[in-house]
Amino acid sequence: MKALTWHGKRDVRYETVPDPVIRDRDDVIVRITTTGLCGSDLHLYEVLGAFLDPGDVLGHEPMGIVEEVGPDVTALKPGDRVVVPFNISCGSCFMCTQGLHSQCETTQVHEHGTGAALFGYTKLYGQVPGGQAEYLRVPFGDRLPVRVPEGPADDRFVYLSDVLPTAWQAVDYASVPRGGSVAVLGLGPIGDMSCRIAAHRGAGTVIGVDLVPERLERARRRGVHALDLTEHGDGLTDAVRELTGGRGPDAVVDAVGMEAHGSRLAAAAQEMTTFLPDGFAAALTKRAGVDRLSALHTAIDLVRRGGTVSVSGVYGGAADPLPMLTMFDKQLTLRMGQANVRRWVDDILPLLLDGDPLGVDDFATHRLPLAEAPDAYEMFQAKRDGAVKVLFTP
Repeated sequence: MKALTWHGKRDVRYETVPDPVIRDRDDVIVRITTTGLCGSDLHLYEVLGAFLDPGDVLGHEPMGIVEEVGPDVTALKPGDRVVVPFNISCGSCFMCTQGLHSQCETTQVHEHGTGAALFGYTKLYGQVPGGQAEYLRVPFGDRLPVRVPEGPADDRFVYLSDVLPTAWQAVDYASVPRGGSVAVLGLGPIGDMSCRIAAHRGAGTVIGVDLVPERLERARRRGVHALDLTEHGDGLTDAVRELTGGRGPDAVVDAVGMEAHGSRLAAAAQEMTTFLPDGFAAALTKRAGVDRLSALHTAIDLVRRGGTVSVSGVYGGAADPLPMLTMFDKQLTLRMGQANVRRWVDDILPLLLDGDPLGVDDFATHRLPLAEAPDAYEMFQAKRDGAVKVLFTP
């Protein structure tokens, strides 16, 4: 089959790899019809090469048609249409029954001390072949894939794999009171969708912050108070407080993560690890890695006293300094973590079956053949051509 594979920093290739096969009795094989490009994929493209091997298949936002099922699978049959959550969760362990599917005890990667395995996402999370491919082996066939109805185009459902549950969890964790205020830092796919979900769930004031004109305009069209970081700069806090009664928003969602602008020292440290031998770079990252924390620091500064900071942007540092004095003094609540995809499906799926209140049908800005993925990665990283969400067709 054809798939997108990693071969080094900023080097992804569309090439032939072995077809997946049934390995366990509850596996299913899915023929991918649509698969997404995620901001988290850029971390592999740029920073986390020490945890990848050449030829690793990327991608964790797929959906498609079941082609084959293992002998123990009873809930699915060939021909069923499914979305595949990005975290690989068994659905029956203690963590899964608590709604913490990203911490699944069956697939935790004990070698690295990390949570549930992920599709297409480094040795830290199991080195499982990903979904930017023509076919995908999916374990736990009775409990992991999400069956969706025929009819609407893939765009209606594909975001159940990552974007929708990640943004839903970000807003849920933010605990925005009905009629209250929330600021979302970063208007990429997760930030944009977080704004939409916050408004849908009853937030009175939704503020978005970014520095890409097309992303700002896209948010404004849906009623978001979109603030240009390049325009406000050091005055961002004052601008946000003017919109929130002078005290700051009830909650802030950090949808940026480790690739925030600012902190030249942290950026240089990240860059340095990409030139080190993999073993040394991996050890250094796990023990002393640092992130560019400007988005998180901004969130802590913006939020009102007694408010909540919800972190959905991915961070990977092991030695990140936090302003504990400020956090303690402001009496903040901080919540974060990989989205527990299966936890939120029952809340989200009805919104996809009755109209399109979150605007998923036209959420993608680019739809491309998977063969064009190498160029799309470059475009998305550079934020060119108005790229917010890219979908591939294998």
